[in-house]
Amino acid sequence: MSLSDDLASTPDQKSTILDDEGEKTQHRLAKIIDDPSAHVLDVDELGTEGRGLQTAHNGKTVLIPQPSSDPNDPLNWSRVQKGTTLLVITVVALLPDFGASIGVVTLLPQTMQWMKPPGTIQHNLVGSLFCQGAGGLFVVFLSAYFGRLPILFFFTSMALGTSAWCAAATSFNSYLAARIVNGFFSIAAQAGGLMYIQDVFFFHEHPRKINIWSAGMTASPYIGPLFTAFIINKEAWPNAFWVNTGLSALCWLLVVGLMDETFYNRSLARDQQPVPKSRLLRLIGVEQWHSRHLRQTFFQALMRPVIVISKLPVLLCTVYYFLNFAWVIGVNASVSVWLTNIYKFTPYNLGFFFFAPIIGAIVGAVLGHWIHDAVGNYYMRRHGHIDPEARLIIIWLALPIIAVSILVLGFALEHRYHWIVVAVFFAGQIVGMMVATVALNAYLLDAYPEGSGEVGAWISVGRTMGGFMATYVEIEWVTRSGPVDAFGVQTAITAAAGVLVLVLVVFGKRIRKAQGRMSFAVESGY
Repeated sequence: MSLSDDLASTPDQKSTILDDEGEKTQHRLAKIIDDPSAHVLDVDELGTEGRGLQTAHNGKTVLIPQPSSDPNDPLNWSRVQKGTTLLVITVVALLPDFGASIGVVTLLPQTMQWMKPPGTIQHNLVGSLFCQGAGGLFVVFLSAYFGRLPILFFFTSMALGTSAWCAAATSFNSYLAARIVNGFFSIAAQAGGLMYIQDVFFFHEHPRKINIWSAGMTASPYIGPLFTAFIINKEAWPNAFWVNTGLSALCWLLVVGLMDETFYNRSLARDQQPVPKSRLLRLIGVEQWHSRHLRQTFFQALMRPVIVISKLPVLLCTVYYFLNFAWVIGVNASVSVWLTNIYKFTPYNLGFFFFAPIIGAIVGAVLGHWIHDAVGNYYMRRHGHIDPEARLIIIWLALPIIAVSILVLGFALEHRYHWIVVAVFFAGQIVGMMVATVALNAYLLDAYPEGSGEVGAWISVGRTMGGFMATYVEIEWVTRSGPVDAFGVQTAITAAAGVLVLVLVVFGKRIRKAQGRMSFAVESGY
């Protein structure tokens, strides 16, 4: 049995519709395992306890959560509609890092146009990254009150407008303001991606769907420089932001044309559920506004991110990602400078070089497509069920890949190894980060499905704050200390951060049990 059997996108039509007995079975299982976040997926393991539970088409994989009999339940959507939703959030998740990374490559022509030092021009990237983290928290609490779809529509619309503003800015102050506001609004699908995956897909499908969504996020900081390097080799730098505006317009069209509201309140009976009437009214939030009394108050929605970060596993994962993703941004900046100054790369050469990390993201996604399930299946065979902490085991493979890649990059840049060595280990770091990203997100989604949006937003905060910090310190640090010393310290930090994962693997279940689950007025999880 595979945890992510692709045939299990929809329930077995021969299965019994969820009833009170099915719900009681789920509660009994939680008591047997002594952990409400642990799940038995093989119906044969349940014996008589599994009677009445819906399974996937293979007849063995228990569907968690059990879908209702309501055709409007996103878990009952067709395979095409579910796949379309995943496609849209994956493409829209490209926006923040694609746009932010354009600012790195266009820094030099901007210094010449506006006659300002690079440190001043760099404020646009720092401001954009900081506001991405803040914007992500706003996305999830506003989505909890107003609904998923209208917030995605509004934020994507603002991302489109502010990207055009970046391209059309005629002064540095105008450009700086545009970049900061764009960072805030472009983050919607990156910070909120987990809540869409949680809403639409079953538990056993999560790792592979997170893997697809994460691939876009991981590759986007390199797709942006790749396009930009080719553009500024021949054209003026604002054209790179017009390309970003085109991508933003595509995302806007995908949201308007293909997305629908994914929130479904499983605590309500079918006859109490809001009846969908018009997708246009759902797009602009009218239907969600009329049914807001069925969700939570504005203050309750506002407090959700605070409640989530009070859980120690969420805090430790956020810190871990901060300590690792910082060096992804740092290495990106350092490699670009070294390739230009030492290896004498032109923007044209630099554009081709950025194929290396993109290939790394693809390799990481291909590996993750099978490896996360393989680890989960092995864990289930040994324990009879799967705990959230099982998702973290794969980080012990990712961690040495990341650390060794950073260390070798330091030696390669300082001793001027062939640029191919730099490319290979640059890609290696991305492979490791890709695997670790999926593991962290899958762990938190399994541990706290009731806070799917908020845990994703806090991981996004760790990601953006890591980039924010690295943007400030990396170039000066590497220049002053040399690549070997600077990257050596970064390798040590990466390795030391593994202690946080060790704490979660060993003590995570006890910590979660001691702190309890997140208490929200409304939960869309299971």
